[in-house]
Amino acid sequence: MSVIQLEDVTKVYRVGEVDTRALRGLTLAIEEGEFTAIVGPSGSGKTTVLQMMGCLDRPTSGVVQVNGQDVTRLNDNQRADLRKGTIGFIFQFFALIPVLTAYENVELPLLLTGNGDKARRERVNELLEAVGLSDRAHHRPDQLSGGEKQRVAVARALAVNPVLVLADEPTANLDTENGNQVMEIMEHLNEETDTTFVFATHDPRVIPFARRVVTLRDGRVSENSKHA
Repeated sequence: MSVIQLEDVTKVYRVGEVDTRALRGLTLAIEEGEFTAIVGPSGSGKTTVLQMMGCLDRPTSGVVQVNGQDVTRLNDNQRADLRKGTIGFIFQFFALIPVLTAYENVELPLLLTGNGDKARRERVNELLEAVGLSDRAHHRPDQLSGGEKQRVAVARALAVNPVLVLADEPTANLDTENGNQVMEIMEHLNEETDTTFVFATHDPRVIPFARRVVTLRDGRVSENSKHA
């Protein structure tokens, strides 16, 4: 089953009188349980594709389906509701709330979806244990290393049991050891939960972890390969 389906998607950004074509008729399907890297040079459309998959932007033309639903037909509130319960995000700069502890950052999506106290507590503790941070639960982001912050971000992305996790340059601000550790955790969680992971990256260290690599060039898919 396709978790994501992009069909002949274009995206044109207009600044003043200048049009920039970020996507040029891109077609791509992501199946349930994939662990896929989207790669390509700067300006190839990687971030724009993630924004389309994450319902953060609308295509200029074409169709974007998420979990079988045509999201191009949804209004902003409907798209926000879909994101809240279906998609987790991991960002290059972690995007943790600085005044909240690691526990509270992971708990936040569960508060937004109305989970009860006991269910929230069990889920947060389960995820912090899964990313190896049970002993750092009550530390704020400024008390955590870069690798620990990204592991909190991974746990937060998985809090609501999303069908899809999107990661934009998840290792860009990490050294090799921490980058590998974050990728190994994501890989393990993908295998354990069958959650679909798609990550855009410039980092050559990340590519060997992917079971599928989609290469973009000039807003189109130029290569699509699967690894054993």
